[in-house]
Amino acid sequence: MLPIDHQSVVDRLMEFQRDVRALLIASRKSQGLYAVNRTTAADTIYQIDAVVEPLLEGFCRQWAKTTPLVLVAEGIEDERGREGAKVFPAGATEEDALIRLIVDPIDGTRGIMYDKRPAWALAGVAPNNGPGTRLRDIEVSVMTELPTSKMGWADVLWAIKGRGAHGQRVDLANLESVELPLQPSTATSIDHGFASVSNFFPGTKVLASELMEHIVRHLVGPADVRNAAVFDDQYISTGGQFYELIVGHDRFNADLRPLFYAMQNQPQGLCCHPYDCVGLLIAEEAGVIVTDGNGQPLDGPLDVTSGIAWVGYANRTLQEKIEPVLHEFFRGRGVAQNG
Repeated sequence: MLPIDHQSVVDRLMEFQRDVRALLIASRKSQGLYAVNRTTAADTIYQIDAVVEPLLEGFCRQWAKTTPLVLVAEGIEDERGREGAKVFPAGATEEDALIRLIVDPIDGTRGIMYDKRPAWALAGVAPNNGPGTRLRDIEVSVMTELPTSKMGWADVLWAIKGRGAHGQRVDLANLESVELPLQPSTATSIDHGFASVSNFFPGTKVLASELMEHIVRHLVGPADVRNAAVFDDQYISTGGQFYELIVGHDRFNADLRPLFYAMQNQPQGLCCHPYDCVGLLIAEEAGVIVTDGNGQPLDGPLDVTSGIAWVGYANRTLQEKIEPVLHEFFRGRGVAQNG
């Protein structure tokens, strides 16, 4: 259990993400936000990402005055130049930390930097169980929508383990909010609904498309090109994909790039990482079922480099229908699956 009050953690994370949202809104007119700042082992850091880094560091320094912590985030380095984690306050050791804070200040950089689609600020807090701390240790999670310039409202979602998921819709003009109902879809098929296999970048597109065709063929029937029975939405943000499941827009989403790379005997390329998945607690508390590529409950280490394969189902009935089809696809290509 966290050694500090859970609701106070929610409040702190929401305040930090409000500041991220405000900073991005104020930075919209800046030039060169889409320029590459640097490349890390986890991903490309664009200038828009770099703008937020000082805000995150300041937030951690302030919190660490009362709560020593380990920050896990992309682009962060410790005093010895090791990437991915940093202890606060300065001079403290990992053993001194009470909590581990995993953050993705901007999940969906590519969409928001072109003012194309909202991104999400993601954060989760777990007890400090040392380097073995995992996603399933997270007890508090908060995610805040980072709006495009034409948006007048933005959503905020949060969860405390065992207490359900909650949401609010914020008026960006006056910061007043209304309750946002969180209800995953109760549909029992993917017919005339959104269902997607992540197909963002070249390298895994063929396999992702083959899998989607396989699912539709087995669950809906041979594709009738005159009638679009299943819809695809390639939202380049794991937080955004979780959100679409949480609020009932999507029925099934999967990001299986690590498996696809392995199937093609490729090194692990750009894929989802643990810091992209800190909204897992919110999704599960809302009723979404999230598994790994083998059908087990999604988990992973709190780091910035591990590749994560995940599958999200809006409800148990959809899982029971889709999961065997997924396993059949991978077995047919020589990839062993559990379950």
